[in-house]
Amino acid sequence: MSNPNEDLLKTIISHAKEYGYVFPSSEVYDGLSAVYDYGQLGSELKNNIRQYWWKAMVQLNENIVGIDAAIFMHPTTWKASGHVDAFNDPLIDNKDSKKRYRADVLVEEHIEKIRVKINKEVEKAAKRFGESFDEKMYCETNPRVQEYQKQIDEINARFKKDLEENNLTDLKTLIEELGIVCPISGSRNWTDVRQFNLMFSTEMGSVAEDSNKIYLRPETAQGIFVNFLNVYKTGRMKIPFGIAQTGKAFRNEIVARQFIFRMREFEQMEMQFFVRPSTEMQWYEKWKNARYQWHLSLGISEKKYRFHDHIKLAHYANAACDIEFAFPMGFKELEGIHSRTDFDLKSHEQYSGKNLKYFDPEINESYVPYVIETSIGLDRMFLAVLSSSYKEEKLADGTERVVLQLPPFLAPVKVAVLPLMKKDGLPEKAEEIMQQLKFDFNLQYDEKDSIGKRYRRQDAIGTPYCITIDHQTLQDNTVTLRERDTMQQERISAKELTGILNKKTSLSEALKKL
Repeated sequence: MSNPNEDLLKTIISHAKEYGYVFPSSEVYDGLSAVYDYGQLGSELKNNIRQYWWKAMVQLNENIVGIDAAIFMHPTTWKASGHVDAFNDPLIDNKDSKKRYRADVLVEEHIEKIRVKINKEVEKAAKRFGESFDEKMYCETNPRVQEYQKQIDEINARFKKDLEENNLTDLKTLIEELGIVCPISGSRNWTDVRQFNLMFSTEMGSVAEDSNKIYLRPETAQGIFVNFLNVYKTGRMKIPFGIAQTGKAFRNEIVARQFIFRMREFEQMEMQFFVRPSTEMQWYEKWKNARYQWHLSLGISEKKYRFHDHIKLAHYANAACDIEFAFPMGFKELEGIHSRTDFDLKSHEQYSGKNLKYFDPEINESYVPYVIETSIGLDRMFLAVLSSSYKEEKLADGTERVVLQLPPFLAPVKVAVLPLMKKDGLPEKAEEIMQQLKFDFNLQYDEKDSIGKRYRRQDAIGTPYCITIDHQTLQDNTVTLRERDTMQQERISAKELTGILNKKTSLSEALKKL
């Protein structure tokens, strides 16, 4: 029996390729594992998501500025950050399928299966008790739910201990005791767990013998930290302030799967917020809330999001959580919010010998600032938006349509201009309207096939509005404006199009609601 979630992911991958959103990289050579290219519509959607994040973060906050640091950095950067010594994943192989897995992900997926059992019990009880159902009390008193929760807590406690102590032997034992099988072979024939460093290295210099070993950055955050002094001084910044950045990062993921969710070359959108020591926890809570509100502003159901506190804290953190999203393959990390303490700046101070302290005139003191980080994967955000927008609808007349209900301000094509026929001066009038609108909106012109088929094509690529030019347009300069989600049409003056469409699709209108 096929898994409906896996089927949905396959459908989205196929839809993304068919309509020019995402292609396998170097496909003419049969592709490259876990590397993808964004097509003509995908690159527009990606740009729009990036821009919405950037404007919400930098433009709307007077104390946050943006930079664009280089991908190549001095190799000592990665020694200072801990990546050379500690940027590892625990890996385990199945001897029968010869497939490699992340040991921590296998355990987390097992825990998620137990969580699903709890949710099923809750759903059954909710149906049984109706409006009088008290979910919290039920979870605290129902023996079966309590037993499942006890299992989760015990696994988590042992799992956390193994990761913190780097006890890879017991991590393997835990996987065996939980009866975790390889999804491919179905067997429990596991190798030992071992650590694997995820950084890509290369050489800089014209002669290999003289070259310096350098790394492709595995995250964008360090580019912010090494520029802290430059930005603070040239921007005359006062704490609290933030530095934002978007850009490519590279990780040699051994287990890269699930489409663009986990790739070897990906893009991050990060903001490091510098605060006075001892105030970090209130800023941590503030940014948790602010980032959650940003996600909800996209109009995606709140049920698709949840917070997950980290079991194992990174070596630099004193608090960390993820905003998880219900992807087609289940709830997974979309954005991380971390209280990084003063680890990064202190470490770069130590390795570089430079003074990275901030003088605080309010308390007349110098100190190394603490940092709150918000870090989101742009590719994961793209997948979240795409997968939650995909709908297959049965219409009243018995026909079906596939529609991408993208938030209008993120949609790659805002408006399609469609002359009803390829004659009688209608294409010329459509061209005139294109000239009027093209400075404000990304447009598509289509005159092939029946108007119904053209509407379906635009629904499938997520275009929020279609303008149809007919014979009446030539008489009174009015057009039909069709809305994607409701399929409702209204007659409006061509002169009013720019104003109406701006209100319905512009990024700035969306930002005003934040």
